[in-house]
Amino acid sequence: MRKSKVDASALLIILIAVLFAGGVIFTVSALRPDPVRDFLAGDRLISVLFVIENGDTSNPKPLGTYVLMYYPATRRAAIFDIPGSLGMIIQRINRVDRIDAVYDPRRITPFKNEVERLLGLEISFSVVISLENLGRITDLIRGVDVFIPSPVDEYHNGRILFPSGVVRLDGAKAKLFISYELPDENSEMANSRRQRFFVSFLQRLGEQNQFLNKPQVTRLFHSFAETGLNKRAQMRLFDVLAGIDAGRLSIQTVGGNVREVSGQDLIFPHWDGSLIREIVRHAQDTLIQPGEALGSRGFTVEILNGTTVTGLAARTAELFRSFGFDVIAIGNADRNDVDRTVIIDRSGLDDMVRSFADVIRCTNIRHEGPGFSELDLEHPRQNFGSRANLTLILGRDFNGRFVTE
Repeated sequence: MRKSKVDASALLIILIAVLFAGGVIFTVSALRPDPVRDFLAGDRLISVLFVIENGDTSNPKPLGTYVLMYYPATRRAAIFDIPGSLGMIIQRINRVDRIDAVYDPRRITPFKNEVERLLGLEISFSVVISLENLGRITDLIRGVDVFIPSPVDEYHNGRILFPSGVVRLDGAKAKLFISYELPDENSEMANSRRQRFFVSFLQRLGEQNQFLNKPQVTRLFHSFAETGLNKRAQMRLFDVLAGIDAGRLSIQTVGGNVREVSGQDLIFPHWDGSLIREIVRHAQDTLIQPGEALGSRGFTVEILNGTTVTGLAARTAELFRSFGFDVIAIGNADRNDVDRTVIIDRSGLDDMVRSFADVIRCTNIRHEGPGFSELDLEHPRQNFGSRANLTLILGRDFNGRFVTE
């Protein structure tokens, strides 16, 4: 009888100890910091650095680097593709080099700092996925649907075969699709292919978010992506990103001029990087605005060159497209001696017009509407055959970036 009482007491003590340990574990888990929750406590725009590494295990480098900006309140997002060959003065090594020269998978912060400096943007979180783990995630979410405009049937370091149309890629095909390189494929085509996959990949993650939140799946997913976050915080991050309106998701490459430095071709951002920082600020403002975005409201632009500078309209069209405007036509004005740059507005959308004009600091705006007379313009009506919402006629006071006084 006495022994039985001793055994019962021992079991009671063990039970209490287990309950106490469980309570401690639960309390520690509950109190564990969740930077995603804390960040989203305010009404803030979230920015995430995504890095997809190449398959070189001895020297991993970014195969694709994307900065996603997202405002949950409007569900709008924008993506900036950062080429690894982007040239800039790298502060950490104090020399001009590729931006990915400082990339180290064991310590992402120096690379993140350079991307932040390039874009003038504070990055909230980072996600690093190796090529091998990209394949595993793709299989985990049951494939990724990608549009392939024309069939691919090549042999270069192995057979590369993809049909045209919307194709669901499994993990192995996904790895091949974003990593293959062909001698006759230029960098713009390769970047476009990888961008299409990345956008589709994000969309698929959102579609499969409920599945990813299952405990066993979450453990796998957490092991496939390096975020520096615990499982709970990482899933909260992807829960938030699942709300992105993929139909309004825009992506663009940070471009520039190619120059050779120390035997390698580097892309130096236009206007010493000030242009891309201005584009990022414009994108931030657009994401947080209520209502419809520029493109979805059918706001169209025509650009005409009224100078003798060859290609000025095309280059200016590229500038405005970078800011998200829909340029539907470019050409030459009837004259090539236009002194003052002018904007012809037919939209009646004053806020849109001001936003457009601010890109090049143009104050010469004419409105075509009721009571409008062709005599009000220096340029004949036949220039405006496209009937875009806006016509921009470039004059000699435009230096390729701004209208000068």
